[in-house]
Amino acid sequence: MVDVLENKRAATRFRVLVEIAERQPAVSQGEIADAVGVTSQAVSEYIRELVDDGLVEKEGRSRYRVTKEGVDWVFQSATDVRRFADHVTDDVLGSVQEDAAIATADLAEGETVTLSLSDGLLHADPGGGDATGVTTTSAAEGEVVGVTGFEGVIDLDPGHVSVIQVPPVRSGPVENIDDIAAACADVPIVTAAGVESVVALRDAGIEPTTHFAAGEVAAAAASRGLDAVVVATQDTVGRVTDALRDASVDYDVTQ
Repeated sequence: MVDVLENKRAATRFRVLVEIAERQPAVSQGEIADAVGVTSQAVSEYIRELVDDGLVEKEGRSRYRVTKEGVDWVFQSATDVRRFADHVTDDVLGSVQEDAAIATADLAEGETVTLSLSDGLLHADPGGGDATGVTTTSAAEGEVVGVTGFEGVIDLDPGHVSVIQVPPVRSGPVENIDDIAAACADVPIVTAAGVESVVALRDAGIEPTTHFAAGEVAAAAASRGLDAVVVATQDTVGRVTDALRDASVDYDVTQ
């Protein structure tokens, strides 16, 4: 077990040292107590121990600084915690993770299946392939089946997102209705950011998939292989593109 996770005292010692490093050199024991969830007296005792162990040095009243040894200890402890978290996520949870898929044929529990994405949804096909899993339930064709024991990589071409800007209400009416209609033709996901965008889409004869979290929804769709269009006002387009960049989605912006 990682040292700082062995008991509450070790974990609190680690957190106190991190708080000192963040606040140094002027350290408020009361603020640290609030952040860590212990009393100010307890923080004082922890700091005294850290000074005695050479991890913190005292420069004056309420002035402390983490020593090189303290920095090394924090870094090593943080690295150990990160490795332990990776072990839990990848080795422990990864081996028991279960997901839901649509059965493309009758499937029995414990059957090896090929996994694929269609219409943004996970599907399970009988037999082995490049990306496989093992069913945890039985299911008839078209029903939901549980799948675990994932291996391989699902073949997927990421989708593209087209962002179309429309003017805010103070700047006048939307004039590119025909362009919006053409851009949205046969695109499975269309989202709107801003009331003006919703109305512009409706004027184009299109009901948006959603007008909440437009960029995030489009990014999620593209990550599952679906193309998307986001109609956004000039006031909201920045938030949309931020979400797309954060998700590393291919996109373009037009007016």
